[in-house]
This record gives sequence, C-alpha cells and structure tokens, in this order.
Amino acid sequence: MTTNLTAVLHKIDDLRLEDRAIPEPQDHEVLLEMGSVGICGSDVHYLVRGAIGDFVVKAPMIMGHEASGTVAKVGKNVKNLKVGDRVAIEPGVPCKACEYCKHGRYNLCADIIFCATPPCHGNLCQYYTHAADFCFKLPDHVSLPEGALLEPLSVGVHACRRADVRLGSTVLVTGAGPIGLVSLLSAKAMGATNVIITDIMQNRLDLAKELGADHTILLDKDSDETAIVKKIHALLGKEPDKTIECSGAESSIRIAIQATKSGGVVVIVGMGKPNVTIPLVNALVREVDIRGVFRYANCYPLALEMIASGKVDVKKLITHNYTLEQTLEAFENAKTGAGGAVKIMIHCKKEN
Repeated sequence: MTTNLTAVLHKIDDLRLEDRAIPEPQDHEVLLEMGSVGICGSDVHYLVRGAIGDFVVKAPMIMGHEASGTVAKVGKNVKNLKVGDRVAIEPGVPCKACEYCKHGRYNLCADIIFCATPPCHGNLCQYYTHAADFCFKLPDHVSLPEGALLEPLSVGVHACRRADVRLGSTVLVTGAGPIGLVSLLSAKAMGATNVIITDIMQNRLDLAKELGADHTILLDKDSDETAIVKKIHALLGKEPDKTIECSGAESSIRIAIQATKSGGVVVIVGMGKPNVTIPLVNALVREVDIRGVFRYANCYPLALEMIASGKVDVKKLITHNYTLEQTLEAFENAKTGAGGAVKIMIHCKKEN
C-alpha cells in the first residue's frame, strides 16, 4: 500500500484527483480498501453549487458516500470484522449518546459524522477508515457494487417504513430517479400490491416497469394537476393510501397530497425549494399525514437482507461504470445525464 488516489472537491466545478496519505484506523475502526462508490445527486449538487441548504463546502472535501470495500486492517478493539471481509459502509456515524441516538433515531443526531457532508470527508478514494460497527459484512454472493447500493436502498426502506407500507398497500411514487426507484423496490418487497410511479423521463419509467411498477405516468411541465390525479386514480382503480414523493418538485408534492386517500400518508423524500405552496387545507380536512424523511436509521440490515435473499435486484439501477482514475469523466456524465444515466458506479478496485 503506497498510494491513495482520492477525489477531492475544492470548490464549485473544481474536482481533482490527488494522492493522499493512507490513514491508520483508530481502535474502533477498520481500514478499508475501497471497492465501489456510487455517485449520488447530492455529490453532483455540491460539485455544481457548492452547498445543500446549510451544508456549505468551505474547505477541500473528499467526495463519496454510497460505498463498499474490503477490510485491509482492523483497530485493536474491533471484534466484528477481520481482514479480507467485504463490507457495505453505512456513511453516517452518530454520537451514540444523545437522546435521538438512544431512542434509535440516530439519523437526527446533531453530531453525526456523515461522509461527504461538509465539513466531513467522504470515501471516494483507494483507502478509507470507518467505524467498524457501521460496516456490514457482505455474503459471498453479494457483489461490492450491490453493497454500495445499500445506501440509496436504505433511503427507500426508511421512506417505506415512515409511510407504513405493508402487505396490500397501494402506493404512489412521484419521481423515478434513483431514490424513487429504490422506494419502488422497497415498497414491493414490503408487500405493496399496486404501485404507480410518475416521472418526466420515459427511460426512467421504462426501467421502473422492469423493476416491478404496475403503472407509470409520463409528466411534462404543462401537466394539469387535476387531470394527473384523476389518471392516477383511474389506473389504480382506487386512491393510493401511501405516497412517497421523491422528486422535490412543487407540482409533484401538490399531486402527492391531492391524490392520496383520506386518512393516508404522504412521505416527502425529495428536497427541492426550501419553501413551496401546497394544498394544506386539502390535507388537513382529509387527515392526510405529511411526514418528512432524513436519510435513514437502522435500515442497513433489512436492505442487505432484501438483496441477499434475492427479493430486491438493484443491479439494474447501474447504467454506467467507471474506474477511480475516470472519476472526473464519471462526474461529468452525472452532471449531464448523458446516455440515460440513472446510477453511475465508480470502481476503486476490480473484484476478483
């Protein structure tokens, strides 16, 4: 181990590959030889805008948080892993002591250290250290790219849990990007019997069909909200009792609320404008619950079981593959969406 090629964001549109020192694991950490790292929409947002809400890139930051790797070294207190273990990396390590952590909602911990969220570094590099208890050993038949996709899949799992998706649920998913697609996969795996998904891109709706969507609706910027709501109800034959909004678009949030059954649940995952106009009275008088989602908590074990059991196939989400040395090209593709990109995967190491 002599080099540690690392993708570092210095400022807006200034992403560089640098050779950095190989870190040493602390007592409770493992050193990982990185395997696969997916590019998330948040990574692209930091690249082109330098910030997401209050999280602002003020100093050079290593990119990457959807990741997997192989244990290369263990800290002296690590008992759950050994050298050679292949793991998925849950990127957020909380304080483990605050009220939220103690109640199991550690995603709300104010002191959580989350990869590639300023000022915390990410893991798009050759070698990286991480808390051992937030690394999940992969079965032999689960690949490193699948391990990296546990991160977005956990968002879908958490969203479906917040929506209380269960056997027999009828679900509307608005937005068929990566998070909308993993929400679809999660909903189906949790027992939803009828799922409809909307998007503005036909290729993503086609992929959604391959992944198990029962119905799809292609939207455009001039789509009439009332007409779309009626079409959703007509295709389903009923009103959805659970809706998962994954686009962040104001129009889709409005459609989500109006389409959902009285007494149902709308979970908002997509982050768009900080302030939007929604039909709040419509939701209030029909007792439609509106719930937020921030990342996930305690979802990696279930997400891993979904993949390991064959209940969920995330491999179809990967549309483009690059080596670590091709990182700049990979991010350019992620920015433009060229070639119908859905999930772009960077491979730091070829898997045997």
